[in-house]
Amino acid sequence: MNFDIKRSVSLYSYQEEFYLGKMNLEDCIREVSRTGATGIELLPEQMIDEFPVVTPEFKEKWFGWMEKYQVEPTCYDAFLENHIYKNRRCTLKEQIQMMERDIKLAHELGFKTLRTLVSTPMEVIEGSLACASDQNIKICLEVHSPFSLNSGWADGYMEMILRTGTENFGFMPDFGIFCKAVPDVLRDQARRRGVSEEVIKAVDEAFAQRVEKGFVKIKYDLNLGKANKEYRIANGEPQLLEKVKKLGGGEAALRYAASTFAYTWCDPQDIIDNIRYIYHTHAKFYNTDENYKETSIPIGEVVKAYKKAGYHGYLSSEYEGNTALNDTFDVDSVEQVRRHQEALRSAIEEQVEL
Repeated sequence: MNFDIKRSVSLYSYQEEFYLGKMNLEDCIREVSRTGATGIELLPEQMIDEFPVVTPEFKEKWFGWMEKYQVEPTCYDAFLENHIYKNRRCTLKEQIQMMERDIKLAHELGFKTLRTLVSTPMEVIEGSLACASDQNIKICLEVHSPFSLNSGWADGYMEMILRTGTENFGFMPDFGIFCKAVPDVLRDQARRRGVSEEVIKAVDEAFAQRVEKGFVKIKYDLNLGKANKEYRIANGEPQLLEKVKKLGGGEAALRYAASTFAYTWCDPQDIIDNIRYIYHTHAKFYNTDENYKETSIPIGEVVKAYKKAGYHGYLSSEYEGNTALNDTFDVDSVEQVRRHQEALRSAIEEQVEL
């Protein structure tokens, strides 16, 4: 199967250093270039000082950095802020205008895809399709754990794609849906917070059982909170929390057990089945060790599915392990991204039977 998989980095990966003022936007772009990645995924609300205004001065710097570091814009990460007023939610018209603003900014900065979140109402996406077509932007709905492809939730969006015939809306899988184990950095943080080994073992065993028998996938519901609650119940959260209590676990143990339901394992066949509608990918990771192995996500197995499907697009490293470390340790996002990019490069270049 013919594929063309390229490597990108979401600048969200450097959030720790960016927030602390240790790195600025150019620093982040430079570090991406040093990994050998050629794509830049931007969070404009956080990283453009004048947002939502893109000044001529910023545009000149932005495209200057792209040329200087031999990289290109890949994905514009949008956030639909529909609670900006104290007394009311934004109207549908206002939300569509906000989405159209981001689509136009994405085009102006050279992006071809725009990430939107699961909380974005479908009618806002549908109402923005004409603008996306005019601006040659593909709106990508992030498939973030516990959501998944080949599910009742995804079917709701597929219906809209097929009904409208749009080529400007699709999916952006996040590798967090391919966790075969609880991230080790989360487990270690639980230990630091006093969670017993007995509880940690019980949580690991419960997760392994969910992987083995298959997760019950989340359903489509306009009420995301309701859908998430039903998903957790269907996958055994009440039973696990009860077991943790019987093992003497306190609040920290219960929080740890509940947090593991934010991670899921989906069959990578989901990628193959939906490749026609996948325009960008978040290669989420939590910890890549010194041997270039992500400790909870089987990168080789997932990338093989993308190759088999004939994917043409970017895999964008997105480091999210910092929050399990920064309560005690200094975070080195630069090294983590470097390791992960090497793991991606190896998996993409590996000669395997498809």
